[in-house]
Amino acid sequence: MPKTKKAKPGKATKKQDTEPDIKHAEKLEMRAPATAEPDPSDETGPDFARAWVEFPDPADDEQVFRCDLTWLTSRWSCIFGSGCQGIQAGRADDGCCTLGAHFSDEDDEKRVAGHVARLTPDLWQFHDVGTESGWTQTDEDGDRQTRRWQGSCIFQNRPGFPAGAGCSLHILALREGKEPLETKPDVCWQLPVRRTYEWIDRPDDTRVLQVSIGEYDRRGWGPGGHDLHWWCTSATSAHGAGEPVYVSYRPELIELMGKEGYERLTELCEQRLSALLPMAPHPADPA
Repeated sequence: MPKTKKAKPGKATKKQDTEPDIKHAEKLEMRAPATAEPDPSDETGPDFARAWVEFPDPADDEQVFRCDLTWLTSRWSCIFGSGCQGIQAGRADDGCCTLGAHFSDEDDEKRVAGHVARLTPDLWQFHDVGTESGWTQTDEDGDRQTRRWQGSCIFQNRPGFPAGAGCSLHILALREGKEPLETKPDVCWQLPVRRTYEWIDRPDDTRVLQVSIGEYDRRGWGPGGHDLHWWCTSATSAHGAGEPVYVSYRPELIELMGKEGYERLTELCEQRLSALLPMAPHPADPA
């Protein structure tokens, strides 16, 4: 999984050296073999017209949001286990979990550790391995991430496991009536929404922090993203949901933008959808 830097919910840090959430894009080299080409009949390209909107953060007059309405009003949905082709050829059952998940910071890892401690063997297929020999590792750059076990993230239950296939931390949240963003690493619950930061110097010598909320397409993974076997955000097979992304990802967007910012985003998305001919629809959406 890509590496992110975390900011507090709804409030980006205002340090001079603020970097994008996906700092990994500058240095990450994909470890998955680039042997298979994406299916051109299923995926659209990353270059197409997008409708962006910018608005002040209602909760912070030193911050503005820049949001991709083309993505946020699209009909994308996660199709893990229902047609997902996976990011590595021959490992469709992994979805996007093949590489494990990098922690955004120490707090992220500590929070996840608290939930890992509550996982039981009936929820986590590799409970014995994880508890006996560890569930974290460091990559070649020395950055910490979830451990890869038998070709994928150690928290991923394989097909046929009684509790269900997929992330055991996700299953834990659903069993307890919580949002998965409470139990999973930051990068896991944020995908495929991408949040980045940029300081904007205005002509009147004022400065604001621009927080962009958009699609985590292949480019978000860095140069190696083009070698992924398949990626869902541009795939027509993943764009058949009944609800647009801004609705289906409500909890995650509130965590990323704050409640007031999300409410303003909702108003703008609804205005776009109510238009007779919305500009710049997502090319992967059904006609």
